[in-house]
Amino acid sequence: MNSEQIASLLELAEARKTADAWLNLEKHTLTLHTAFNGASLSLSRIEGLKLVGPLIYAKTSRGEIHVVRLDDVFAGSIEASKEKERKAGFV
Repeated sequence: MNSEQIASLLELAEARKTADAWLNLEKHTLTLHTAFNGASLSLSRIEGLKLVGPLIYAKTSRGEIHVVRLDDVFAGSIEASKEKERKAGFV
């Protein structure tokens, strides 16, 4: 993936930059699909990203932070955040 592609994903996800350079996804979550030397890894429920040179720091809803190379990401998908839309009571 290149910088224009990740920028398009972040624009579609309505990412907002914070003071500490993280890009927070308020209404959506992101899944990044990565691969390196035949091994693949999907990082899901990403709520925040930080781009530092060729690296992506991805913060998940569980508080995990993953670091991957932008070159190893081959796809991304955007999902609506279900946790923030939950209403009280029985539905």
